[in-house]
Amino acid sequence: MRQFPLELHHIEPGRVVEWRLRTTTAGAAPGGPGRRASFNQDKHFTVAEESRGAADPVASWLAVTFEVAGPLDERALSLALLAFSRRHEVLRCEFSRLAGEVSCAPLPAAELALDRAEVGEFDSSEELVGFLSERFERSIDTLAWPLFTMGAVLRGDSATVYLAFDHIVCDGMSMPLVVAEVQRDYEAVRGGGSASSVPAPSYLDFAEEQRRRYLELGADDPRLDYWKEFVARGDGAFFPRFPLALGVEPGRMYPIVNEASLLLDAAEAEVFEKACLEVGGKPFMGVLAAVAVCLREAGGPGVYRGFMPVSERGRSGWDRSVGWFVNTMPIEFDASPGRDFAQVMASVREGFGEMIRHIDVPFVRAWELLAPVEFAARSWPYPVNFFSYIDMRKCPGAERHEEWRPTTHVWSARANGTCSWFQRDADGLHMNSIHVDTPAARRTMADHQEALRATVREIARHGGLRRPVRLTAPHRSAPAGATTAGRGSAGGPVPGIPAPAAPRDPIASAPVPSGRGPIG
Repeated sequence: MRQFPLELHHIEPGRVVEWRLRTTTAGAAPGGPGRRASFNQDKHFTVAEESRGAADPVASWLAVTFEVAGPLDERALSLALLAFSRRHEVLRCEFSRLAGEVSCAPLPAAELALDRAEVGEFDSSEELVGFLSERFERSIDTLAWPLFTMGAVLRGDSATVYLAFDHIVCDGMSMPLVVAEVQRDYEAVRGGGSASSVPAPSYLDFAEEQRRRYLELGADDPRLDYWKEFVARGDGAFFPRFPLALGVEPGRMYPIVNEASLLLDAAEAEVFEKACLEVGGKPFMGVLAAVAVCLREAGGPGVYRGFMPVSERGRSGWDRSVGWFVNTMPIEFDASPGRDFAQVMASVREGFGEMIRHIDVPFVRAWELLAPVEFAARSWPYPVNFFSYIDMRKCPGAERHEEWRPTTHVWSARANGTCSWFQRDADGLHMNSIHVDTPAARRTMADHQEALRATVREIARHGGLRRPVRLTAPHRSAPAGATTAGRGSAGGPVPGIPAPAAPRDPIASAPVPSGRGPIG
C-alpha cells in the first residue's frame, strides 16, 4: 500500500455505482449537544470559511481505493459501508460556527442510511480516473455534510471500491483502517453474517481531552519551551524554511505538481533497513538522514530543521479510530559536512528523541501562541521543510494488502511550497511529493529526488555515505521577500491539506514513547 497521484492509478474501467449518505429523518438536525472541534479541525474549518468568503476556496481531499475479487455483492458492500459510517462518530458530524466557536454535532448512528446511485459505464481507465478526480473535487466540501463520498467500479470478475474524505474527519493513517474495516464487514455479510455494530472509540473524545488539557495554555507556559528554543535557533522563524529554491513569490499560491517514484525496491529496502539497524537507528531515521544530507549537498545548511507529523493514535486506545490524530512537530539535528552515516544517524536519533519528549503540545496551539501573525493567514508563510514517513507493513490489514491492493491518494488545488511523504511497503521504499508548479521547483525537486535515490541506494549497498551525492549545482533558497525566477509565491503547505497541513498519518517504524511515531 502506497500513496501516489490518482492520475497515475490504472483502474480497470467498468460500471460506476455510488452510495450516498443521508439521514432517515426529513430535515433532521444533528442529534445531541454540539461538541467542540479539535484544534486541527478548528483551524481547517476556519481556513475553509475565510477562503470561501474571499471567493478564493481551498480544495483538497484524501482518498483510498482497494480491490474486491469476484462479482461484487452490492448488498454486502452497502451494509459494510453503512456500518463503517455509523461506527466512527466523526464521520457523522456536521461542522458549523456557533457563537464564534467551531462546533461538531454528530447525527445519531441509527438515523443514517445510504442511497444507491447508478453513475454510468466508463470505457477507459483515463476517462474513469478523470471522472473520479472531478467527483472528489466537486463533492468534498469542508463546509457541507456529508464530508466523504463512497462508490465502486463494477466489472464481471472484480470491483474497485473508492472512498474520498475531507481532511477534517480523517488523516492518512485512517486510510488503511478504512480498507481493513470495510473489507472485513463485506466478507462477513457475504458469508452470511453481519457487519459489526460496535462503535469505535470516538475522535471527538480525543478532541475533548486535548482541548481540556491545552485550551488554557499560555505563551509563557514551560510546555512550550521546546518550541521556543527551536524558534530561537531559527532566528525567530516559527516555520523551518525549505532550504532550496522553488521559484516562488511571497503571497502567491500556485497550481501543484503531484509526483511519485520508487527509491528502493523490496530487496534494497531490506538491506537499507539492516544498514540503519547496524548503526543504532531505524529505517525512517535513515531516510531522514539521507534527506538532510541531500539538502545540504544541494546548498542547504548543515543543521537540518524541519517539521515531522507524528501519530497520536498509540495512546488510550485510538489505534482503531478514524480521525485527525496527527501532531506536527519540529525536529533539528546535525548533518554537517564530514560526518559519516553513523554520526548523522546518531544526530537524527537524538533529535527525534528530544522531539518525542515534547510531543504533547498541539501544533495548532503552539502556532497560535508563538506566531500569531502567521496564524491569522490562510496558508503557511513560505516553503516549509516537511518530512513524513509511514511503514505500511505495520498497518491494520497489511497481511492482506497483496490481495486487496489498496492505494492512497492526496490532492490539493494549490500550494505555496512542497511536502514529501515516504512509504515503506512490501514492494520497497516510495516517495510522493507535492510541490508548486514553477520551472525552478520542477528542476529542484527532480534533482533532489535523484540525489535522494542515489543516497539511499549508496547506504543500502555500502552501509554508509562513501561518496559525494551532489548531482547538480547548488539550488539555494532566495532570501525572504526576494523575487526569484519563474512564477511563484512564498510558502509552505496550506493548513489543513493532506500534508501541508495535515498530513497523512501515522504508524511508527520504531517503538516510541506512548506508542507514538512518525506518520505518513
